[in-house]
Amino acid sequence: MIRSTKFHGEIEIAEEDIYRFESGIPGFLEETEFSLLPLVETPFFVLQSIKTKEVAFIVTNPFNTFRDYEVKLPDEVLSTLEIETEKEVITLVILTIHDPFNQTTANLQAPIILNTHKKTGKQFIMNGSGYMNKHLLIEPLEVEQGEY
Repeated sequence: MIRSTKFHGEIEIAEEDIYRFESGIPGFLEETEFSLLPLVETPFFVLQSIKTKEVAFIVTNPFNTFRDYEVKLPDEVLSTLEIETEKEVITLVILTIHDPFNQTTANLQAPIILNTHKKTGKQFIMNGSGYMNKHLLIEPLEVEQGEY
């Protein structure tokens, strides 16, 4: 099916490339179908709503940047997403893009969990995890004392 997208214009999105979010995404509860589209020549993707062109989130794999990041999924989430093995899971985090780009933040508190086999998805909010919804994607370089 041809769909209008926020960043890719009019494109073909196959039915098998649609992830279903049973409860939507917090703040976008009516948006229950999304496609994951690559942003060419970047480590980022767009989680694009199938229903609403303007609803699109820039996402990335958090483990590439935040080496100590951990997500422990409770049984309820594993069941809801029909996850049977770790190989079926993609974990992404939503970015808030800023200008300048070095001010861009990642929401580590509420990752997007996708089951690549069952094509299910959920934003999992990790309350009490110590993670915040605004972690700098690029850590500022520490300037040594006396350097200008």
